[in-house]
Amino acid sequence: MFKNKILLITGGTGSFGNAVLDRFLDSEIKEIRIFSRDEKKQHDMRVAYNNPKIKFYIGDVRDYRSVDQAMFNVDYVFHAAALKQVPSCEFYPIEAVNGVLLWKVLMVEKLKKL
Repeated sequence: MFKNKILLITGGTGSFGNAVLDRFLDSEIKEIRIFSRDEKKQHDMRVAYNNPKIKFYIGDVRDYRSVDQAMFNVDYVFHAAALKQVPSCEFYPIEAVNGVLLWKVLMVEKLKKL
């Protein structure tokens, strides 16, 4: 099912993203794309995994262009990008919601083009 396929993990540097990566790393999947805003965590993962199957994309799920670039030829997506810390969500509720809602809007636009 996953042989020679490309997987995109948004929020790939977070705990859930890492769990998804670990699950698919030894599969026959061709490429795993880690998409996140955190370049430091991406660097740490690049060094820790040192695996040519993993590709890293800096971007924000609220930015159509960065999502569009990361999704080029992708077969599967795990959307794990979100604000998850309760204090952050309480102080920035619009940002917490936007990460989820804008992603859905972007995906609808992307799917219309298929």
